[in-house]
Amino acid sequence: MNRIVVVTVGKTHSGKTTFAKQLELQLKNAVIIDQDNHASFINAYYKSLRPKEGPNMLKYAVTQTIVDYAVNQTDCHIVLCNSNLARNGRMDVLDYFRNKGFITILVNFDIPDDVLQVRVTESQRSKDIFRSASTFDDVLARQLKSETSAPELGEADYLFVVSCNEVDVPMVIKKIMKINELT
Repeated sequence: MNRIVVVTVGKTHSGKTTFAKQLELQLKNAVIIDQDNHASFINAYYKSLRPKEGPNMLKYAVTQTIVDYAVNQTDCHIVLCNSNLARNGRMDVLDYFRNKGFITILVNFDIPDDVLQVRVTESQRSKDIFRSASTFDDVLARQLKSETSAPELGEADYLFVVSCNEVDVPMVIKKIMKINELT
């Protein structure tokens, strides 16, 4: 049996975690690996180890340890749920899984910025993932200004796009389930 990795791509509040949870309910033997959970864990138990500025290398190390364990010690399919907005980093992730024999699937959440702004404004999500007094408004503003690149055909074995259309998520999940049946 070939395993699959589903890598989500999208800005904050685009629906990545909601999608991952829905997929996990249908895709047998799947595990969600979500960096927001790792940030929350570090903030709750290891605040003194967090970097004061710059990239949160501790969070990345925790994520990589969990990914390595899931890849090498289990037979689980993996749903990697974080933003993956930068092409170079995304390609490194995809190459890692490809080299481990996974079928790679990218799901790009292409949600209009004005919709994201409304979602962020109305959000009730916990802010315990932040290192500082950041808000989801700050995260979205930073993401809107940063150099990001939408996934392109050929980056992964399969590429799906989710827009604001409410039928996109069930349709993409159905397609992923079909891919799983063919492996």
